[in-house]
Amino acid sequence: MLVAQTKDGRADSIKGDCFVKPLEEQMKFSEFLDILEGKKDSKDRIYYIQHQNGSFEKEYHELWRDVNIEDLNFATEAFGIAPDATNFWCGTAQSVTSLHKDPYENIYCVIKGYKTFTLLPPTDLPFLYQKNYQSATLAETENQDLVIQKDEPPSSVPWISVDPDNLNLDLYPNSKYIHPVRCTVAPGEILYLPSMWFHKVGQIGDNEGRNISINLWYDMKYSFNYVYYRLLEELVASTPPQIDYTSDKEKEEG
Repeated sequence: MLVAQTKDGRADSIKGDCFVKPLEEQMKFSEFLDILEGKKDSKDRIYYIQHQNGSFEKEYHELWRDVNIEDLNFATEAFGIAPDATNFWCGTAQSVTSLHKDPYENIYCVIKGYKTFTLLPPTDLPFLYQKNYQSATLAETENQDLVIQKDEPPSSVPWISVDPDNLNLDLYPNSKYIHPVRCTVAPGEILYLPSMWFHKVGQIGDNEGRNISINLWYDMKYSFNYVYYRLLEELVASTPPQIDYTSDKEKEEG
């Protein structure tokens, strides 16, 4: 199975002027669990199973008998299509997923531990300072350290600059206008996360420090909602980032 490795638990996140992907290595599930439980040297790294694109079906098919997928038929009925992918997630509270969006209707099911979500509507895009970052990947040196290595050939990734839980108003003054919604999803609970909603995800481990979840992705409908978002994206891209959205009334009061 494919396991992501980082030094700080922030895979797929911004480091300086780069969007940095984790080091990914194949290992046995038993080896991964031994590292999580402290039975094997972690090499001062954070390990997280986060591989997507149908990982639960491709790498964990033996666990399917433990999941009554028929309990989730309501989503298939609501969306009118079968899920495009089912993903498996496993890690500890040290792993955090940075703010991003997905072009999927997301049914997120927590099995062990808790997931914490910070959600922002698509209309908050003007306040999130999305820009292109150079793509990079963590690589292992001869002394087993992890270093940032810029991808070759060079490429860029559009990503959100703002951390909704730690606003830097000096760098991103308009981020004060975001509308975050925060929730905690407990074991046995399901979160419906609409397509194109921005979300940052943290986790709280169970009594053994583990967090286990699966999620189902359903293809979004490219209807007027998507057209509206693309229009908003184009408008934001053509608007100088220093524009002040403060109303005249707020300026007079402030």
